[in-house]
Amino acid sequence: MDSALLVHRIHFAFTVTFHYLFPQLTMGLAPLIVVLKTLALRRNDETYNQAARFWVRIFGINFVLGVVTGIPMEFQFGTNWSHFSRFAGGVIGQTLAMEGMFAFFLESAFLGLFLYGEKRLSARAHWWSAVAVFLGSWLSGFFIIATDAWMQHPVGYANTADGSVQLSSFWELVLNPWAWWQYAHNMSGAVITGAFVMASVGAFYLLWGKFQKHARIFVRVGVIAGLIFSVLQLFPTGDGQGRMIAENQPVTLAAMEALFVTQPGAPLVILGQPNLDERKIDNPIEVPEALSFLTYRAWKANVQGLDAFPQNLWPDNVALLYYSYHIMVGLGTIFIAIMLVAAFLLWRGKLFSARWMLWILVLALPFPYIANTAGWITAELGRQPWLVYGLMRTAAGYSKLVSAGNGMFTLLGFMGMYMVLGILFLFLVRREIEQGPEAEVSTGH
Repeated sequence: MDSALLVHRIHFAFTVTFHYLFPQLTMGLAPLIVVLKTLALRRNDETYNQAARFWVRIFGINFVLGVVTGIPMEFQFGTNWSHFSRFAGGVIGQTLAMEGMFAFFLESAFLGLFLYGEKRLSARAHWWSAVAVFLGSWLSGFFIIATDAWMQHPVGYANTADGSVQLSSFWELVLNPWAWWQYAHNMSGAVITGAFVMASVGAFYLLWGKFQKHARIFVRVGVIAGLIFSVLQLFPTGDGQGRMIAENQPVTLAAMEALFVTQPGAPLVILGQPNLDERKIDNPIEVPEALSFLTYRAWKANVQGLDAFPQNLWPDNVALLYYSYHIMVGLGTIFIAIMLVAAFLLWRGKLFSARWMLWILVLALPFPYIANTAGWITAELGRQPWLVYGLMRTAAGYSKLVSAGNGMFTLLGFMGMYMVLGILFLFLVRREIEQGPEAEVSTGH
């Protein structure tokens, strides 16, 4: 691989991975904040309002960091991926512009109204501001995912005389079936992050012995939402996304499972290490015929392996794709188990005093971030070697006049700046957690 291409890919991978640490929590918290505001309205209980205000402050910190780390990526399309921008700008420019003009402004305007307008708005109007923040954040997520989905499964475009593509049908673009499955799967993953973070902070407060009323609300809402969306992440969203891959990118499916040989009754690999030299799985733990059934709903269905495709169409890094996919699936399974046990204890009335389970919830906080990151690595590595699947190879899309040295210089600069932003983020969130949900009351605000 050309060294400049490798640097540009690492550059964008770093910025987008760091950026997505923040939107996944804002998108995940948004519906949970609406739940808290709804309970406050229905029960006329100020504790729920304080809980909602606490999480909106956490939301706001993530929102600001998401904006700061997201803006450079827009410029990277021109600086690092100019050939891709020239080729596909007539299509992806539509959804990216709509995300900025509609969704971002809706979310940011009503976030300000929610944060600073509570004393000036009625309780019902303030609830509506929370709903608008939720709609804005999820609409923003849709436009971004519709853009990525077009790169995975291009639809609604027409070729032009200069070799680029232009949008021929807006509705095909936004109703792309790939986009809807990917959106459902992604947003479910975001809510899992929000639910685990909320439950984790609540469990921390219970173990710490502070803010007990709020902590019980956090744990209860987090566990219930976490269980619901962990199951949805597996079925139907994960299943639907997997079947889209099998139908439209069969070589990607083969690489995700490290299925080297086409076969009927293909097994599902639970554990094992892909051996690319010998084209087999070392030390496999398999479920016989399960991959055939999950993919085609038939135990003996024939599943194409990597041997069915020319090697120049294989994803660039089969081993990394395999591991990232299995990390995502493995953690998703663990999330279901954790939330099932926590929900059972909640139902029995024992969760708030079960210190062992509270510790599990506290320590589980980073894992949804890992699972979401592994999921996006799976999606983007799986599309390789295509930048736009079947239309433009990744090697053709980067800026040829930006050298590897220039790319590495700016990458190191971004790493330094983002490290400072990461430290600032941790400091601000730690301060909010220490102050707790009653911060406004105790400080007289």
